[in-house]
Amino acid sequence: MKRKILPLLLLTFSTFSYAQNCDCESNFNWVKKTFEENDAGFEYIISKKGRDAYELHSQMYLEKAKQLPNDKECAIVIDKWVRFFRDGHIGIKYLKEPVQETNFTVENIPVNEKDFKKYLSKKKTQDKYEGIWSFGSYVIAIKRRNNEYVGTILSSTNKNWKVGDVKTVFTENDGTLYLGNKSPQKISKITTIGNTYLKLNSTILQKKYPEIKEDATISKEIQWLDTAKPLFEKLNENTAYLRIPDFEISEKKHIDSIIEKNKDIILATKNLIIDVRNNPGGSDASYSSLIPFLYTNPIRTVGTLFYSTPLNNQRMLELSQNPDFDKESQEGFKKYYETLNASLGKFVDIFNKDVFIQTRKEITRYPENIGIVINEKNGSTTEQFLLTAKQSKKVKLYGKTTRGMLDISNVNIIESPCKDFELYYGLSRSYRIPDFAIDDIGLQPDYFIDGSVSEYNWIKFVDETLNSK
Repeated sequence: MKRKILPLLLLTFSTFSYAQNCDCESNFNWVKKTFEENDAGFEYIISKKGRDAYELHSQMYLEKAKQLPNDKECAIVIDKWVRFFRDGHIGIKYLKEPVQETNFTVENIPVNEKDFKKYLSKKKTQDKYEGIWSFGSYVIAIKRRNNEYVGTILSSTNKNWKVGDVKTVFTENDGTLYLGNKSPQKISKITTIGNTYLKLNSTILQKKYPEIKEDATISKEIQWLDTAKPLFEKLNENTAYLRIPDFEISEKKHIDSIIEKNKDIILATKNLIIDVRNNPGGSDASYSSLIPFLYTNPIRTVGTLFYSTPLNNQRMLELSQNPDFDKESQEGFKKYYETLNASLGKFVDIFNKDVFIQTRKEITRYPENIGIVINEKNGSTTEQFLLTAKQSKKVKLYGKTTRGMLDISNVNIIESPCKDFELYYGLSRSYRIPDFAIDDIGLQPDYFIDGSVSEYNWIKFVDETLNSK
């Protein structure tokens, strides 16, 4: 059977039936015991950092846990404890978030669109923030008030908002954006994009007045980066563009469909840009249809070892029943489950190979050059795809260093006995470590795109670089 890198699928599984005090200290001890007994990277990190350092770290956080109630602050402390091991494929998620207040109120400032436009037209020098902006279901007027800018509603399809309600208040450095229910969200990053876009944290506003000629390239790239589904576009005679925002197994059918629909164009075009920015990972099955375009020589994929415990092996059984996988894969997962159960307490190579070599008979003429665009939010299976792609003579990576979360992988998610948080940990470790570690390091691009190039000009930059050869 073809090897599958297992996807990050959520599994909730009660691991202990014994009674437990639901205080922070007890929860800390449960996490510590569960992690030590089941995480595939535990002993590896202990061998690197030392048992003494681990014991000192644990004692420090145990003392903190003893002083805390069993609430979100406790979950935060336990999450910091597990970060001793790595940053990715690990963590604590608090489940008992308090019900948010619904009766939020905001300031209301009378505003008239016609009068506001007159005010703007009389200004000799236009302020980069002042103007009429739109985003989502809102159109707002942003006007300077002393040392801050205030955005008030001109119109909205959200019935919770009326004309004059203050939607945002900000300075050059920070501010507040009021969400749909009028709850306040802190703005920590304010960025202008070209002349017609403003970004408050991750919310992008487009200027509608005063009318300024829109930068078509930036507008396109904003749409591309924001899409939730794969898309394809022919940029010019020499370059095609493919955006893949997610490799989750549920997205495979969409990825395969758009590739099949545009296959002839891709095979007739010299350059291909594959944009995987912000793609967090998923399943290696989801990128299988890309391999024929980038293949130039045998592809070597280093295997993984799974740590066999009763808790860990249950997840493999769950995967064998997951309808997102075909029947062949489901049967394979069932066999892996049986193999793992036969070797409890050991690391098991369920694929019986430490290196997989993939060969193809055909090397396509086009695309001749493939630029894969990456950033710091790429991890897990996306990094596995990059390791595969980097072996091709056609491929270069553009952008910024990836997150680095692949060595200890295949996440299991279990609920605490008190049902107030979930523990995330890894089931497998790569044969690559320690010789070629990626966790907390990442994969570096061949072409680093520095901060002078806006993230909404990256595709233009890559296209120009590919066509300059």
